[in-house]
Amino acid sequence: MPTHWLVLVTNVIYVNLYQYFRMNVEYILKNAAGLDGEGPHWDDVTGTLLYVDINGYAIHRYDAETGSDDKLELDGPVGFAVPARKGGLIASVGRSLVHVDWDTKKVTKLHEVEQGLQTRFNDGKCDPKGRVWAGTMGPEEPDIESMPKIGNLYCLDLDGSLHTLVRNIGISNGLAWNEDEKTMYYVDSTPRQIYRYSYDAATRQISNKKIIVDNRGDSLAEKGVPDGMTIDTEGKLWVACYLAGKVVQYDPETGKELQTVYIPSSKRITSCCFGGKNLDELYVTCSAYDVPKDELQKYPLSGSICRVSGLGVKGYKANIYEGRIMI
Repeated sequence: MPTHWLVLVTNVIYVNLYQYFRMNVEYILKNAAGLDGEGPHWDDVTGTLLYVDINGYAIHRYDAETGSDDKLELDGPVGFAVPARKGGLIASVGRSLVHVDWDTKKVTKLHEVEQGLQTRFNDGKCDPKGRVWAGTMGPEEPDIESMPKIGNLYCLDLDGSLHTLVRNIGISNGLAWNEDEKTMYYVDSTPRQIYRYSYDAATRQISNKKIIVDNRGDSLAEKGVPDGMTIDTEGKLWVACYLAGKVVQYDPETGKELQTVYIPSSKRITSCCFGGKNLDELYVTCSAYDVPKDELQKYPLSGSICRVSGLGVKGYKANIYEGRIMI
């Protein structure tokens, strides 16, 4: 091997080993989401982490300073929850988008979709202009890869109106936007793909769909199912790999895996977000929903919340809903 290639390979190995040993995975809330942890959102104003327990019908609020974990129980599966500028939270319960007042526990329905279908809202997030994007999914039968594609991706606009942007989705999942507000990334977990769209921030329109990561045909144990997602300040994607026990950093231009965070005692990794005072910690949610007993013995902290430090990257402040609340 030529000397310059040997030096290059040695440097790559050194950098990867340095990142691995610098990285620290900490379980901050062990099995806090008793069923299905999802949808982490770091609130930089209060220094708290919002996350949901989908099939536990609850929204959680974790205080990083005190370690307290408060819970608000609702009357159906909760897909996500994000703060609203005018107060309270925008969340999903079943097939409905709702406004939640944490203090009074008042829940007000804003929109209901897909009446008559066996669907529910899943992941949701706010775009750079403060609109809420959230999608639905049908029953996971007979399995994730073969389930019916009856879900849709919706946008709750600033005037409170709801619009359908993408149809015929299996499991609507992770969302992220580039800093220049010209690109949106989106996960449909059923085909195990991540997409890139051209995004018009002024009109909320998306176009020019392109597959940037395609894990169809790959081993579930190795690649998993792409689930929740966030983006760092270098424009790289961080994707939770459900059933593979890890979070992977992807280059959205090439689709290449750049860095991997292994979550040792959890297999069903559902989502992640950047948080902490410097937005340089990665908060990771996991699921214990429908976990077989033998898997639970091997992965006893399924349903826990993790905090990963030492990644050498930062995220952005999470967007919140800036629009009108029609109550």
